[in-house]
Amino acid sequence: MKILTLNTHSLIEPEYEEKLRGFVETVLQEKPDIIGLQEVNQTASAPVWNQGHMEQYVACMEGVEIREDNHSAHVAAMLAESGQGYYWTWLPIKLGYDRYDEGLALFSKAPILETRQFFISRGHDYKNWKTRKILGIRTEAGWFYTVHMGWWDDEEEPFAQQWERVMDGLGTSSESVWLMGDFNSPADVRGQGYDCVAASGWKDTYLLAQTRDSGVTVEKVIDGWREKEDWKDRGDGEQDICGMRIDCIWSLQDETVGSSAVIFNGRRGPVVSDHYGVMIEAG
Repeated sequence: MKILTLNTHSLIEPEYEEKLRGFVETVLQEKPDIIGLQEVNQTASAPVWNQGHMEQYVACMEGVEIREDNHSAHVAAMLAESGQGYYWTWLPIKLGYDRYDEGLALFSKAPILETRQFFISRGHDYKNWKTRKILGIRTEAGWFYTVHMGWWDDEEEPFAQQWERVMDGLGTSSESVWLMGDFNSPADVRGQGYDCVAASGWKDTYLLAQTRDSGVTVEKVIDGWREKEDWKDRGDGEQDICGMRIDCIWSLQDETVGSSAVIFNGRRGPVVSDHYGVMIEAG
């Protein structure tokens, strides 16, 4: 089983259409079984989607409107047109950059049997950019969740409190449970978000993997990190180089993981976002 995660940056990316095609072409080549995406946007004022290819869409809550430029809808349609259709769902969470419905998306080759979503932030204001949710799907292989966490030292929405809500909401399960996404917490920093997740019993599939690369998913300072001077001049010492592994795939159970690889980094797949993706082969 292949599992892929990526913070897409989607509509905000320059040369978006080219990057959308590059993402889909790479998915067609790699054929992941599960795809978890973050920062999956649509323009809040755009007309409602009426372009078809919605047969495998599964609503995760009532009242969700898919609009014409919805990133996940375009990905789903392009995959379907290429003969590799996926079941998928999309969850709007907040208004980003004052114009986008920003959300999470999950894609599965196997039918989606159930969905879950809940708030992990203290605040629920749709117009507040710090509002956060988690989105999950259940397939015959288990539960798969995608999440975009806040920062460890945020005074309003600290990581630790968000993680408590994740744990409370997920509860216990006898099935396989996978959690993927942008954790906004570098894996090499002790006593912060990464250690918080690990201390809760989750296993970092990067460390479980029999073969792995550097794991770095952010090589340059990006939105949300620009004001954090401690993260500049990392890696090779060049300005704005940070070399962070903040995008991860975790498993709740001990799983066999053959490989973990960074993808969409210009070496394995084109660069399509300000983050690189992570793909593992498990089972």
